[in-house]
Amino acid sequence: MSDARTRVRAHLLEHSVRHGNFVLKSGRTSSWFIDSKRTICASESMLDVASLVLARIPAGATAIGGLTMGADGVSFITAGVAAREGRMLRAFSVRKEAKDHGGGGRIAGALEVGDRVVITEDTVTRGTSLTEAARVVVEFGATVVLLLAVVDRGGTVATMAAQEGWPFEALFSAPDLGFSFEGA
Repeated sequence: MSDARTRVRAHLLEHSVRHGNFVLKSGRTSSWFIDSKRTICASESMLDVASLVLARIPAGATAIGGLTMGADGVSFITAGVAAREGRMLRAFSVRKEAKDHGGGGRIAGALEVGDRVVITEDTVTRGTSLTEAARVVVEFGATVVLLLAVVDRGGTVATMAAQEGWPFEALFSAPDLGFSFEGA
């Protein structure tokens, strides 16, 4: 395990994982919850998160983003670190609903038609936010080259993504953090 991966895993376990009774977005209950934004957005770990994400991004990718809020931290810090390393990635957010004023639409940020896009998310269980964002990006006129989560707690996203023709990767799985997958 790389030093960055070791540090991020330790930070997730110390600062992001909580134990108790939680209701997930799906309505299911769980004895553990992970608020990975507490690690993604922490100054002591954000550069490590970005470097781990950047290492997974295919060479031909030109943009990174996903459904706001879950994707924003990952997308923005990764694009910034990439730029510092001489690799230009545009960052963007997909709004939860279309804006009816200004430029309108669901895309906010630097996405361009024809971009080769990595759709990201902080934590996934079923992958609905990833697929929703991917569909919006495709409708916009860009190509999805990878779905990428910081944490996969469900273990079912890869199969669902493959049905759409999209590869899926996660920096960490529930078992990596000492938990069982909590599938769809």
